[in-house]
Amino acid sequence: MANRRLTFRLYPTKVQKEKLFLARKLHQLLYNACVAHRHFEWRKNRSSVDYLTQQNALPGFRQQWSDYQQLNLSSLQATVKRVDLAYNAFFKGIRKRPKFKPIRNYSGWTYPDGRQGFRVQIECSQKYTVNCGWVTLNDLGMRLRMRGRFKYWGKPTTCTIVYRPHKDEWNASFSIKTSEPLPLFGSKSPLDYESMVAFDLGCETALTCYDGYGFDSISNPRFDREFAPKIQQASRQLKRKQRPIKGKQKASSRWKKAKRKISKLKAKQSARRKDWQHKVTTEIASCYDIVVTEKLNVRGMTRKAKKGKRKKQKAGLNRALLDVGFGALNQMALYKILAKGGLHITIDTKKVKPSQRCPRCGTVNKEWAQLSNRYHVCDDCGFEIPRDQGSVMVMWNVAADRQPGLGTGLVNRRCSSSTDSTRKHTGSMRQLGQMKRSKSQNVDVSGAVLETSPVYTAG
Repeated sequence: MANRRLTFRLYPTKVQKEKLFLARKLHQLLYNACVAHRHFEWRKNRSSVDYLTQQNALPGFRQQWSDYQQLNLSSLQATVKRVDLAYNAFFKGIRKRPKFKPIRNYSGWTYPDGRQGFRVQIECSQKYTVNCGWVTLNDLGMRLRMRGRFKYWGKPTTCTIVYRPHKDEWNASFSIKTSEPLPLFGSKSPLDYESMVAFDLGCETALTCYDGYGFDSISNPRFDREFAPKIQQASRQLKRKQRPIKGKQKASSRWKKAKRKISKLKAKQSARRKDWQHKVTTEIASCYDIVVTEKLNVRGMTRKAKKGKRKKQKAGLNRALLDVGFGALNQMALYKILAKGGLHITIDTKKVKPSQRCPRCGTVNKEWAQLSNRYHVCDDCGFEIPRDQGSVMVMWNVAADRQPGLGTGLVNRRCSSSTDSTRKHTGSMRQLGQMKRSKSQNVDVSGAVLETSPVYTAG
């Protein structure tokens, strides 16, 4: 069985909204109370408080504070578990020490048990397996209308109620158990190169694709150019309003209105970019069974320049890279190709060097590394090709074992693959306790067979 995350938008009434906001406030106060308990015990007695101690104190806490008696006990335990996971990440050096969360930064709460916390009723349509339906929250005694379009459905195990202030909307995020897709390729089955595509990411052209027969390019929509002037104008208007100063003055209603305008513009820009990314990756995953991409360090690529090192030029390049969304495109292509049982191959650019290698003879030309060199002419064989097309052609040749100058193919080279135990799961308390932070659980397993490992890194 595979775990998937599906998100629906909720449409509560005015009375239901008041109950949802009250439940969100109570969970936020419980979160801060657990953090305060741990801070006090450590500063006063130098003793650590674990999850079981705070969980066992919940019955007495509910008797003392009557407002919490109506809330589901398992949802309160999930809130306490959030505090425990935050401290575990702090002890491992992944996150900073947990602090008190204001209500504006507290998103929502979770029902970890689908048998008693909530019920889901799905209405099917002809085009999609799931279209819309209802979710019933037993502790709040309400039945909420929800809407969403998804192609997969299964047994719901958890439900997370999320409030998004910048959109002023409520969402229900379910983790479901569904059947695992059958792999299209086994460890001994030959790769079908007719259904394989490689794509290269860039700023001038967002995607350059090559499938062994021809090239296809997708232009950069440049959402930043469309929304940046509007956001700058709204930011200038915000500076003229009375801003909040802690302990001295409150924000004016005009400042709040201008702040909401900026948030809506940024949310609209993000939604437009995400919609474009989903459409592009869905088209790629529907047409091909094998996807070849390059291993990119997006954080290093978008790091700000040092002092006196063309900072304005580097800032503009960083905005262009983030506007395309290299990391999101690779992640979307990965999970969509795995959902159909396909194969995802990642090329190590440091070893293969696709932007410096000639696709015909395999010669590495170091002068091609300059970004200003957009058209490559090989000195050894005279092969001419644009930079992006040459890079994606080398990536496809490496995956197909047709690239000269490398000596070995994909299967014979050193390969590392991710297994099911290292994938990020969504779901129950047991799963959250086992794997919350992917950074602390990345394990490279060499020599895994292809049936259990559809993700490969070549190079």
